[in-house]
Amino acid sequence: MTSPSVTTAKPQAAAPAVPLALSTPAHDVGLLLLRLVLGLTMAAHGSQKLFGWFGGGGVEGTGQFFTASGYPAGGAMAVLAGLTETLGGLGLAVGLLTPLAGAAVLGTMINAIAVHGAGSFFAPHGIEYELLLTAGAAALALTGPGRYAVDRLLPVLRAHRLAHGALAVTLGVVIAGALLLVRN
Repeated sequence: MTSPSVTTAKPQAAAPAVPLALSTPAHDVGLLLLRLVLGLTMAAHGSQKLFGWFGGGGVEGTGQFFTASGYPAGGAMAVLAGLTETLGGLGLAVGLLTPLAGAAVLGTMINAIAVHGAGSFFAPHGIEYELLLTAGAAALALTGPGRYAVDRLLPVLRAHRLAHGALAVTLGVVIAGALLLVRN
């Protein structure tokens, strides 16, 4: 006999666990927008260096700038920076090898901040624009591209891992630091 205050309840099934990395359409569209704006901005900036498009100096003018900024082999540095910005930017825009593309932009922007100097945070002599691009590139390398990206077709990057992003960010910082060490 059971007492009236004791009831037996049926065991309920545990609620299914929701993955922490659950991607929503809003999240993916937000990442797509960030990738497109940041990536195409950097690709256009790189094309200024490589081709002189959009009022840029081309390899020759940009090379002179790099030489005046203390980098050895200004022309080679102009090509390197132009390719890094253009290819890294396009990679971000389409979501291809996103951790590496983000690291490429991150490393380039670290050098841009060092060259521009930290005399002020705000324009006309500030670093707020470069810092924003740097943080955006690092954020994309760490978070991944979202669902609407070419990386979803690559088995190794289909499911973005924080480790991929952290390794890429570290690589970008180390290479940027190495380039700054050769600068006079």
